Parts: sequence; structure tokens; C-alpha cells
Amino acid sequence: MRLSACLLPALLFACSPAAAETTAVRVNGLGFAPDAPKRAIVETDATEPLGWVVRDATGRTLLSGRTVPYGQDAASGHNLHRIDFGALTVSGGGLQVVADGVSSPPFTIAPHLYEPVARDALAYFYHNRAGTPIRADLVGEQLARPAGHLPERATCVQGRDTNGNEWAPCSYTLDVTGGWYDAGDHGKYVVNGGIATWTLLNLHETLAPFADNTLKVPEAGNGVPDLLDEARWEVEFLLRMQVPDGQKMRLAVDQPSPAAGLTFSEVDAGGMAHHKVGDISWAPVPLRPDQNRLERVLAPPSTAATLNLAAVALQCARVWQSADPAFAARCAKAATRAIAAAERNPAIYAVADFPGSGAYGDGSLTDEFFWAQAELYATTRDPRHEAALRQAPFLNQPAGEAGWGSVATLGLVTLAQSDTPLRDQARQQIVAAAHAWVQEQAETGFAIPHAGTRFVWGSNSGLLNRAMLLALAAQWTGEARYRTAVVDTLDYLLGRNPNGRSYISGYGTDPMRAPHHRHWAGALDPAYPLPPAGALSGGPNSTSTGEGTAGVVAAGCAPMRCWADDVGAYALNEVAINWNAPLAWVVTWLDRTQ
Repeated sequence: MRLSACLLPALLFACSPAAAETTAVRVNGLGFAPDAPKRAIVETDATEPLGWVVRDATGRTLLSGRTVPYGQDAASGHNLHRIDFGALTVSGGGLQVVADGVSSPPFTIAPHLYEPVARDALAYFYHNRAGTPIRADLVGEQLARPAGHLPERATCVQGRDTNGNEWAPCSYTLDVTGGWYDAGDHGKYVVNGGIATWTLLNLHETLAPFADNTLKVPEAGNGVPDLLDEARWEVEFLLRMQVPDGQKMRLAVDQPSPAAGLTFSEVDAGGMAHHKVGDISWAPVPLRPDQNRLERVLAPPSTAATLNLAAVALQCARVWQSADPAFAARCAKAATRAIAAAERNPAIYAVADFPGSGAYGDGSLTDEFFWAQAELYATTRDPRHEAALRQAPFLNQPAGEAGWGSVATLGLVTLAQSDTPLRDQARQQIVAAAHAWVQEQAETGFAIPHAGTRFVWGSNSGLLNRAMLLALAAQWTGEARYRTAVVDTLDYLLGRNPNGRSYISGYGTDPMRAPHHRHWAGALDPAYPLPPAGALSGGPNSTSTGEGTAGVVAAGCAPMRCWADDVGAYALNEVAINWNAPLAWVVTWLDRTQ
């Protein structure tokens, strides 16, 4: 039975009302660093400025002023005013902004409020490891569980897919034990694992945070930075997804869309990467991974997955060169095989449409080729790759928002942080994107770097991927406006939004508690736990108001309000590795650069 959040205990859920309150004061319910910019947003029918004050826990007024009317905001469906209280730098807890007689949720002003958020955002990955017990001494009794899919050996999916195409079996079985469960399901996807792993490794390359014995991971104490230990768990899995050399397979060549009537050709698939491994059919909710008895199958290899593997393996070869030269060499060897396979098979798309796991199809591969070549150049410094990269469009236009299907920006970031002749050109394109996104803040009442009224599945991760580039632009240029945009993004996620909820479990205003997740399903079954702190909800999704929303979002909702804290609403409230990775990156950067 699918349950609406509105039918579950009010202790867990605060459903969006049918009509907005006359006045509501939205603020980051976690708080602010003393010297950080500080904003509140007031939803109100008033058109003239309103008086406001900030009060401490005793009711004493610390600061006062007048709101600045913004006007009607299409994205939120409200008339808005803004409050700037950045002049308040005194530390304290239980603070509230009061406007028009209405108080905001309480918040704190103190240094390093984001430090525990960063640790919990990274702990998300250990919680979602496959092939190993999740230990009570690291996560607590409620969240501990036996190992899921240990061992995990799978062969290729075969037979007719949902479009009637007949896929041939393969002659081998792979041991694909380990890695991270991707999202609310038990699938493991190379393309989503690729961007998530790259993001964590880039965090290490950018800041080198979380040295040994600073995170709660089983490998703590081994002399290796704990962040690298966590990333390695996924890198090892990605390497296991590679097709053995010499394997011939019948695959759909140069057919980018799933459809009936695919034609198949025999190709040399050795060195390619299987697109994913997952269940033969959709697992029920809730279901603990160790209790999942469904057959596990490998999806056919794809060029996109192969280039993801190549790019991350090249990054691995660079990052682990000093920490573990043997592992770095193993990664370099896998990357060499993957690049050769992608060059041999440049147009094999993920078009096998079987149930049981997400599709993650991608009709364009130019960005994957660019990303892999950028990692190859940054790792080898071979000047032969420079000319090809210069000719690519991505070095000659502002960066785009990164995502699992749009990875050129990952290559740009790698080049921008490299000691190569392409560094400055790559930085220019990233700063150009940051400049445009800062300008977008003026076009939205909630002052986030995203203009317009279209919020897609995983919109919160899109904001965080923008915030990563804004942070880098701030670091390179020293311009405060870019850092301010990063702060505004986290303010929005932690409660300064029209839902008045934090999208990060355990932190901020009335935080999310019922993600779409097969194990963190305490909202459905008390035998299962609620989520740990630090998990990011996908967030508002104005493009899907039917299937996937559990019926809790009505058609015609204001785009920013198309969200519900409901375990059944996978299009609104799923969690995923590629969403938590930029969250960990951004909150760590903000904490470490105070």
C-alpha cells in the first residue's frame, strides 16, 4: 500500500498547506558563520516595507530594519520581501527574525556550523555500501545492517526487453561485489558512480580534507586519508565492471534511443564497462539489501560507462600515485583498456530497456569523450592531447551545470586545476558560468543561482553542482559575490524556501525524514530506521506531478512548492550518491574556507 505523507504522523511530516500563510519568515534553520552574509525571505501580502528585528533567545532585540519588497515570484507563487541581517555578527543560539509579528524558525550564529554536516554528508556513502556489513560501532544500532549482496556475481541480462528487442547472453560472469547502492533502489550504475566518485576525489584534490582517522569508516587508521578510503570502495567496484579482453558481444551500434526494432552487430567489447548491475525486477519497498534475493544482472556495456570508467581511473592514477602506487598503476592500466575500447566502439548507447533498475540512458557522448581526454591530459601531461582539447566546444563556451549525463564540466574543472597550458582558458569558462548564475539570483525572489520556473528531478543537486563552480570562482577571483551565492544555495536547502523545510536530513528547519529509500523506510515500517543525518532530498520537481510523486503534489503547484516529504514520492524525495557528493563538496568547502 502506498501511503501519502499527509496520512502519516504529524510528528514526521509537515504537509504543504493548500494556501500560503498571510506571512511566513523563511530562514536557514541551521544558521550562519559570524562573518557570512545572512538573508531571510518574507512571504507576505504586503506591498510596502515591513519592520523587522532579530531577537536572541531571551527576546532581546539585536538588530532591526525594514524589509525590501521584491514582488510576486512565479517560482514560489508568493509575493516576497527580503531581509538582509548580515550586519549581525555576534555568536549565539535560539535567534529569530521577526517581521510583521511573525517569527522565523530559530537559528544559530557560530563558526564551523557546517563541519558536522560535511561529515554526515560523507557518511552517506558508507551507509550505502554494498558487500560489507554496516557496523553499529560506526553508525549506531538502529542504522547497522548485515552486508548486502556479498558476494555479488552476475552475468549479462538476456532475452526480450520491454521494447521487444532480443539481447544475447554473454559467456562470462563478473564478481562485482562492493561499490555504493545508487539511490532508493539497490542498483549500482557506472555513470552515476562515475560523477559521484569524481566529485569526492576532486574534493580531495581541491582541499585535501579528512585525513586518516577523521571519518567513521572501517579503514580509519590505515595511514590513508579517510576520504580516499571511501572513494576507493567505489573505484574498486567500477574496475570490476570492465568486460574481459577478447569478448565478442552482439550490441546495438549507433542507435542512441531505446526503441523497438534495434539491430545488433558483433563487436569486440573487451575493455568496455557494463552500464550497470541491478535486480532482474523492481524490489519492493521497504527491503533491506541483505534480504534482497532477486537475481542480479549486468546491463550491456556502453560507451558512456566505458568513458566514465576511463575518466575516474585516470583521476585515480593521479590521486593515488603517492598514497598507493600499485593501485594507481592498476587504475592506469584499466583506463588504457577503457580508452582503447571506447575508441573502437564510440557509439554504443545504453538502450537495453529492462525493469529493475534506472535506465541512465544518454544520447550524446561528446561530453564523455572530452572528460576522459581532459583527465588523460591532466594525468599524463602528454602535449599530444592539448590540440584535441582546444578544438572541443567545451573549452570555448561557459561551463554548464554538471550532471551524470552532462560531464564536460568535470573535464573543465580538472583542466582548471591542472598545471597545464589549458588551465587559464578552463578557468575563464567556469568563471563565466558563475557570473551568469550570480546574475540569475536577481531574477528569483528566493535569491538562489537558478532563474526560471522549471525545477527538474534532482533540482537540489543541480543547485549544488552550480555551487561547486561558484565556490571555485570565488577561490580563483577573490570576488565575494560568488561565495555569497554558495551561502544562498545552502540557505535555500536548509529551510529558506517556500516549503519551509530543510531538504537535508538532520539539519535546518524541520528537516526531511522520509526519503524514497528501501532501507531508510521507517516512515513505512517501524522495523526500519529513519534516515541518518546528512542525506539530501532530490527536491522540488515541477516536471512530474503524476507517477513518482505518490499523489501528494497536485498539478499546477508553484514550481518551488512541487515537493513532499514522502517515502513513495521518488520523483521528489529520492536520495542518491550523485546528489550527496556535491553536498559534501560544498559544505566542506564552505567550512574549510571560513
